[in-house]
Amino acid sequence: MPKSALDRLAETHGIELSYVDETGTTQIVHDSTKRGILTALNVSVDGVVEARPPRRRGRSRERKPQVNAAGRAFMPAWLEGGRAWGVNCQLYGLRSDRNWGIGDFADLAELAELMARYGADFIGVNPLHALFINQPTRFSPYSPSSRRFLNPLYIAVDMLDGVARPNAVHLAARRGAELVDYKDVTALKRPALDEAYRGFRQRHLGKGTDEDRAFQMYRARHNESLADFALFEALSEHTAAQGGGAGWYDWPPDYKDCRSTAVAAFRQQHADRIRFHEWLQWTASRQLACAHARAIGAGMRIGLYLDLAVGVAPDGADTWCAPDMVLVGARIGAPPDPFNEHGQDWGLAPLSPVPMRSGRTEGLGAVIDAAMGASGAVRLDHAMALQRLYLIPEGHLTRDGTYVSYPLEALLDVVASASNKAQTIVIGEDLGTVPPGFREAMRASGIQGYRVLLFERDGDDYRAPRKYDRDALACVATHDLPTLAGWWRGNDIAERWKISLLPDDLLDTCHAARRADTRALIAALDREGLLSAADRSAMREISMADRIPDSIVVATHRFLARSPCRLVAAQLEDLVGAEGGVNIPGTTDEHPNWRRKLPIGVEQLADVPLLANVCATMIK
Repeated sequence: MPKSALDRLAETHGIELSYVDETGTTQIVHDSTKRGILTALNVSVDGVVEARPPRRRGRSRERKPQVNAAGRAFMPAWLEGGRAWGVNCQLYGLRSDRNWGIGDFADLAELAELMARYGADFIGVNPLHALFINQPTRFSPYSPSSRRFLNPLYIAVDMLDGVARPNAVHLAARRGAELVDYKDVTALKRPALDEAYRGFRQRHLGKGTDEDRAFQMYRARHNESLADFALFEALSEHTAAQGGGAGWYDWPPDYKDCRSTAVAAFRQQHADRIRFHEWLQWTASRQLACAHARAIGAGMRIGLYLDLAVGVAPDGADTWCAPDMVLVGARIGAPPDPFNEHGQDWGLAPLSPVPMRSGRTEGLGAVIDAAMGASGAVRLDHAMALQRLYLIPEGHLTRDGTYVSYPLEALLDVVASASNKAQTIVIGEDLGTVPPGFREAMRASGIQGYRVLLFERDGDDYRAPRKYDRDALACVATHDLPTLAGWWRGNDIAERWKISLLPDDLLDTCHAARRADTRALIAALDREGLLSAADRSAMREISMADRIPDSIVVATHRFLARSPCRLVAAQLEDLVGAEGGVNIPGTTDEHPNWRRKLPIGVEQLADVPLLANVCATMIK
């Protein structure tokens, strides 16, 4: 059957007319979806006649991409045939006797030095991207304002000159809280940062001191990108103070265009405030670099392992500063699957494929370079974005999106080039709906994959560790899954039921399935000879109501350590027995996403027997 003019136009611009879902079924894309994405791509659809075929389903196979990457990502010689392990943590959730209610870069450095003593080679953290400091309730690290700059809330303010200590009672309350209160922490830290900047301005700015020269060198190195970002932050601060929004969608019309006359006038009138936001970024970048240097100095061979979100908030700095590089008329998401019947809408704006197809890859290049600034490894969230993204046009339901292709070979070359320049290892999170041939393309480019124990199954059994991929990072779970202790007790099932994400009639079924999963894990550990006689005896009596025994936590990590994976990571939450999950996808206020703190402080971690025992397992 001949293709319609609309279909031909859509294909020309990389829009997939159909795609294969998680069940292997072909989903035919609505014409309205094609038109919506074409509009987002700034392609005129006026006069294009629609042919409205019925929405069909059928079996199909997708064509594998033909990729011959020109370069490979960096891999240190010692790791080509060797292995390394490390610990992942949520930076905001670190407690300490000195932070101001949220984990900071000084806590990160101390954690790195501690874990180095246990033999760890890296510390992984959540994305550290700039969020909306003028709207503290927008705190998801995976929905940033900018991926090129850092979140100033992670600055260790007590390490800055001239900062007065806040009220001791208030500070103790913030440190002792179970959850991070971003609004309160911001109110606590902002005046201190203002105070520290005033001191810097008086003592150093324009006076030719070492500090002044270092700041000016940082400004020169980042040039226009830093100036525009700081301008956005100053405008955001200005409009929020007047009752407007922190994101540019809610700004006066004259401020929505970053090159308008009104914005140019604001830049001149508020030069010092813009300089303040540049100083914040310089300060944050210096403290992050210091944490990485301390990790390496303590003996880690990789150091910090940073995370790069897949997109940005549509109304944030990146879309305002470089509107031609970002697509704002469509949102990143995921199609329906067995776990999400309506699909997922992540509410993120992607990089636009339009300039990339004409060879303009500097948008991705700038983001990758920024992520590799002070790290030994970088994780690409939803790495399949290098080949395609599931996009949902404005005004459409989540399930009515489709995939849009990106120039995979060119983008792999960008990643490989940046990786070699920065001497940084690249890990691609290749979970979910992975297109045929993508993992082969990753391997050809030297990008390591991601293997999650809870997902690695052979039928009803957990896959033996010897079957794991060599070119991958292995871990028990991710930030979107429960902790090992929480998984064991089915806490995530209970939480989803409590907030109406799980129907009443499926609650018992899910708990029964989880009991089967825990038995399958025990059987997998036993097949590997990792259970003692006491463990086997105890497992016959234990139930989900009981806490997971420490011996099973240790055996599970020993299981992972037996895999041939080049990299293995443990979650810090699992090493201290935390049961509360980091994030439940599809929720906002219903669950304390991105707010939970560790149950103990960094200073007490060395006293946790479970942590020491797991670490001893990982280095064997």
